Amino acid sequence: MSISALTRRAALASFAAALLLMPLPGKARTRRVEGGGIRVDVTPLLENSGNPTAAWVASLLPPAMAQALASRGAAGLPVTIRVDYVMLGPSQGGVGPAGSSPDQMIGDVVVNGVSRPLRATTYYYPAAVDQVMVEQSNYYRVEQLVRAFAYWAAQEV
Repeated sequence: MSISALTRRAALASFAAALLLMPLPGKARTRRVEGGGIRVDVTPLLENSGNPTAAWVASLLPPAMAQALASRGAAGLPVTIRVDYVMLGPSQGGVGPAGSSPDQMIGDVVVNGVSRPLRATTYYYPAAVDQVMVEQSNYYRVEQLVRAFAYWAAQEV
């Protein structure tokens, strides 16, 4: 078997895997975790950023919020989170500490019927491999933002 046939098969297999892992457009709107009473609304984010960002936030935020609430001793508290924007800074570096790029997540947290605006900021330090693996790099950046957002949302309890 030639090298080109192996390369072609590997490319087709990776493309098929990417299609299987791609989130569906309508699935990212609202997610509710029944055990903890955490409700995450990413409808504004879906309109502003689209998929896959909204799907990533919808899947990552409920467990991160449950963990943050548990660490504060408030596990099971009903919380509603609306995420409006995820803003990722430039991938080449920016104006943050040591040339990093600031990333931000903006939304509202509703606890006991009281809505509070919330903004979480993390810093991204560019690496050479991130220029090749842009989607994976953006996923990790969103994951960091979700953890920071959940931490600060739990502080509102």
